[in-house]
Amino acid sequence: MAYGIKVFEHGGSDKLTHVEFDLKDPKANEVTIQHHAVGLNFIDVYHRTGLYPIDPPFIPGLEAAGEIIAVGSEVSDIKVGDRVAYPGGPLGAYCSHRNMPASSLVKLPDHIDYETAAAMMLKGCTTEYLIKRTFKVEPHHTVLFHAAAGGVGQIAIQWLADIGATVIATAGGPEKCALVKKLGADHVIDYSAENFDEAVMDITEGNGVDVVYDSVGKATFRPSIKCLKRRGMMVTYGNATGPVDPVPPALLNQHGSLFMTRPKLMDYYATKAEMEEGTNALFKQILKGTIKININQRFALKDVQKAHDTLEARKTTGSTILLP
Repeated sequence: MAYGIKVFEHGGSDKLTHVEFDLKDPKANEVTIQHHAVGLNFIDVYHRTGLYPIDPPFIPGLEAAGEIIAVGSEVSDIKVGDRVAYPGGPLGAYCSHRNMPASSLVKLPDHIDYETAAAMMLKGCTTEYLIKRTFKVEPHHTVLFHAAAGGVGQIAIQWLADIGATVIATAGGPEKCALVKKLGADHVIDYSAENFDEAVMDITEGNGVDVVYDSVGKATFRPSIKCLKRRGMMVTYGNATGPVDPVPPALLNQHGSLFMTRPKLMDYYATKAEMEEGTNALFKQILKGTIKININQRFALKDVQKAHDTLEARKTTGSTILLP
């Protein structure tokens, strides 16, 4: 008997309900995966609350790692016993077992364990497309990265430091700031103690940054616009403090002919080839030791309500995983 967490109606963490179900045999192009670890991400909260509308009922979760225990008749590139992971769905990772398309999975290198994989796939692949493809960061660039103590932030700071870019990071409180500095940020701003936009302009001697990466949303968007140099890019990819208010195109003109994008992973990992390219780039960074994954919170899958509450209260650092 498989089990999981289902949302029957949008709302608070109390809407995450434990369910048991019988799992059918995989279809011809599917495999059955037994999850060993599941990743927790803020997008799961958006799905639960309905900010990103998905019709209930559904099982949340977009990333996990585990072992293949059955394969469909047309699957040839994955076999029973393979260690696999996936970075972006399809939706339904909050469970012990599931059937899913074989094309959604990548094989794990031998030296990457299940917990590390579950903690890094969505966050690491998000980092990959943000800094390698949405805006291709080069050593001569100056970057502002918000929420740098979080899961994506920690991976991004390490990766950006390896590229050699000048990294300005924000975090909340002295402990988080010290952590981010240790990860390789050149400058760290405590947004709870000072206005980050003023600090950025001081650091850059009034020049601003080439790109801002912002997952915080409503609270940081407008000040972030002020941090960009002429023809800079605003990358808004999350809404931790709520969705950004509508942006008039004239605002981008007024602040220096700026560019703005609101990307999502599924549009950068739309094909098997794109997924393999992106995950291989991530695996390379992990295996050479450039990026270390910090799993700072572990919850049993049955305690997912507490996990969501902790995440929403911004009491987490690094990655959080759920253990079936």
